[in-house]
Amino acid sequence: MSTQSIEQQPLPPWARARDNSNAVQVMVDGSRLPAPAIIGRADAVYIAVADVDDLGEWLAVLGGEIHVSPSYEGIELWTLHTYTPIRGDGSRVSIRVSVPLPAHELVMDDILAAVSR
Repeated sequence: MSTQSIEQQPLPPWARARDNSNAVQVMVDGSRLPAPAIIGRADAVYIAVADVDDLGEWLAVLGGEIHVSPSYEGIELWTLHTYTPIRGDGSRVSIRVSVPLPAHELVMDDILAAVSR
């Protein structure tokens, strides 16, 4: 008797989006991170939070790097680029956590230190 390895076919984009969303939802449920809006996509899971303190909670738990968009009509979008912990199959899911802030808003030092320059 011989064994053959079965190659796993890549998931179609809609299935990858659902898998990514499920992975992040499980993590959110277990950690109680604020996630009022979760949008799963094949490339990443996008989360909109209510304020900069919520962004700070995500940063404290998962780490990552924050990107700040150019100001448009007095608003900047602050986005944390991070990942889920490594899953059982060795993969991890990209997460983008965003919050709109007034331009030049004062933020805590630990959040400011994570901003990509």
